[in-house]
Amino acid sequence: MAFKGDLEALVLGVLQDGDLHGYEIAKRIKQMGADALQVWEGQLYPALHKLEKEGSVSAIWVPQEGKPPRKIYALTPEGRKQLTAHHQKWLEFSVVVESVLAPRKPSTGGAR
Repeated sequence: MAFKGDLEALVLGVLQDGDLHGYEIAKRIKQMGADALQVWEGQLYPALHKLEKEGSVSAIWVPQEGKPPRKIYALTPEGRKQLTAHHQKWLEFSVVVESVLAPRKPSTGGAR
């Protein structure tokens, strides 16, 4: 199933609301997913690096007072296009899954 582990789509979705650092991205995914979605550091940063390399997100280092600089990620125009494509695929996928899972009248006859 294509969407089970589509972390990149979730990252793009969260970044559409504004620029965030990695920890906040993971936190928002968890919150928005009602704790059903959990993102670990070992998953998130490779996905962010891939998205940055593809040009879907941009990143800048932002200094913090008394702390190390923080890398902030932003959605690019290319990332918005990818997000739209991911969303469309998700809608198509969810319609198909709904047609399989929706309650139906029991059929009469046939193999059991």
